Amino acid sequence: MRAATALPSSPPHSASDDASVLLSFRNVRIVYDNAIEAVRDVSLDVPKGGIVALLGSNGAGKSTLLKAMSGILHTEEGVVENGSIRLDGADIHRAPADEIVRRGVVQVPEGRRVFAALTIDENLQMGGYTRTSTEMREARDKVFALFPRLAERRDQIAGYMSGGEQQMLAIGRALMTNPTLLALDEPSLGLAPLIIDRIYEVIARLRRDFGLTVLLVEQNAQRALDIADYGYILENGRVVLDGPADKLARNEDVQEFYLGVAGDGRKSLRDVKHYKRRKRWLS
Repeated sequence: MRAATALPSSPPHSASDDASVLLSFRNVRIVYDNAIEAVRDVSLDVPKGGIVALLGSNGAGKSTLLKAMSGILHTEEGVVENGSIRLDGADIHRAPADEIVRRGVVQVPEGRRVFAALTIDENLQMGGYTRTSTEMREARDKVFALFPRLAERRDQIAGYMSGGEQQMLAIGRALMTNPTLLALDEPSLGLAPLIIDRIYEVIARLRRDFGLTVLLVEQNAQRALDIADYGYILENGRVVLDGPADKLARNEDVQEFYLGVAGDGRKSLRDVKHYKRRKRWLS
């Protein structure tokens, strides 16, 4: 049996030095309903212009961190009880959601959540409500260049679109604010492989061509690590492993627990479930 992966007693290794960090969580503890601890002592960094993957199973605390960052925890009776969330050095975890958006942080929630009764064009207008008419037109042109299918169907009611098209629209709507940091919550969820390929191509292009910083929450660990620079793995509300994405992808535990691959090949679901019960980092 391999040696256990040691858990850090201090904040995990940073993705970058402080001068280049855009978003940071420091020793964050989040509690729901004054009783349920969802996140415990989490520290992580998102460097400017980087793509950081936040991985973990359902209930690990990934989406909770995004909600805290976006200022919407209170809608679910959640509160940051300890620690700080800072954007470019300024504390934001007590700021209202609209102020956080104006500072350049925008989240694409899990499940897309487009305005089903509105057209594609109207959804994009809703995303750009904080901008001038000229800025909105320029942003919409940018979105249509990234997603030509949206341009072709701009007058279509969003509720009648496919899941992949709705995901494109959700990302496009977020881009209407001209964000500096885009947080994507499970962008591949429920989508066909070809659509996932297209979504991830756009994510890579947003960083490459526009310098956008991306925080990517995913259960699809392989896709996330393929595109990310750095990754953090959450279990039971805490960071249990972090490092450069290529190093995490080669880690035997990550391969076995999250990629379903062991030294002797792909494991059965029964084997993976059994082995997860004895994860050394949860002991």
